[in-house]
Amino acid sequence: MVSNQRVRNYNIAAYCISIVVLTVVILMRKIHIDTGVDFSFLPPVYSLLNLVCAIILIFALRAIKSKNVLLHKKLVTIALLVSTAFLMMYVLYHITTPETKYCGDGLKRIIYFILLISHVILAGASFPFILFTYVRGLTEQFERHKKMARWVYWIWLYICISGPICYLFLMPCYK
Repeated sequence: MVSNQRVRNYNIAAYCISIVVLTVVILMRKIHIDTGVDFSFLPPVYSLLNLVCAIILIFALRAIKSKNVLLHKKLVTIALLVSTAFLMMYVLYHITTPETKYCGDGLKRIIYFILLISHVILAGASFPFILFTYVRGLTEQFERHKKMARWVYWIWLYICISGPICYLFLMPCYK
């Protein structure tokens, strides 16, 4: 059994990380750092990381459905680490590189913006819930973990799939 103090510490860490990450993501469009380094190679890399995370999440779900809790725990931890690498690259790219405007038109444009807007809103809104779902599992609050994971999982998976799709739509627009 995990101590109440440890649960409290993990919750405080999750709150703090959520506040810091959401603040950085909100402000990153206002921050521009000229490093002299061309980071234009990052969008396909971090899009691939999102896809890898989606695949890991699918295997994590299969593991828990097969009652393989240890594998599930490892896979979700790896998915969180992959998402962290994605987020660091995403922020680095956006604070060092001018914004790429979508260049398509017609139905493609409408589909792109529906995907993009839903992706961005869900990514921002779900980030703390992803962390708290992880903390619930880590601190052996399994019933609370399962309750959250039933819906957080599908949102996280959607985010990990819709991100690379948005990249594919935007790919012809990069200079």
